[in-house]
Amino acid sequence: MPRLIDFQDLGEAARWRPINDDVMGGVSESEMRAEPGIGVFTGSLSLDNGGGFASVRREPQDYRLAGHTGLRIEVRGDGRRYQLRLRTHRLFDGAAYRAFFQPPAGQWQRVTLSWQTFEPVFRGRVLEDAPPLAPEDIQQIGLLIADRRAGPFRLEIAGLETLDNAEN
Repeated sequence: MPRLIDFQDLGEAARWRPINDDVMGGVSESEMRAEPGIGVFTGSLSLDNGGGFASVRREPQDYRLAGHTGLRIEVRGDGRRYQLRLRTHRLFDGAAYRAFFQPPAGQWQRVTLSWQTFEPVFRGRVLEDAPPLAPEDIQQIGLLIADRRAGPFRLEIAGLETLDNAEN
């Protein structure tokens, strides 16, 4: 199970960029920052001005995930529901494949997400006619929070790795 993202790498957090609801008038804020051995997706979600989401995306790269059966993310959350989002060239700009996860507050957890867990979405709506996720086409990984609860959030991430058949 190769590790795709490892926050032991001191430069990893710098590879992530925030994309928040300010693109549509909202005022939510987020960032990915480094703390010893982990990345921290943190900020404040606001429902003001029609907003309600905060996200970070890792710089694009060719992940070459054909032959793997999914992803496992090691996280410690705050009890809120998050999304792992994957982008490919098969969807139009702004659309992504999402999978939800909600780690218990204050506990490290390894969340396993098979490719079948991911659904194509655009602005929170499921795309009925979109192609299924093709792991060989994944070019970008991101995190998003849009749970309709205003206030601060914090998701700690140790890393992200691939799953193989024997691990499901």
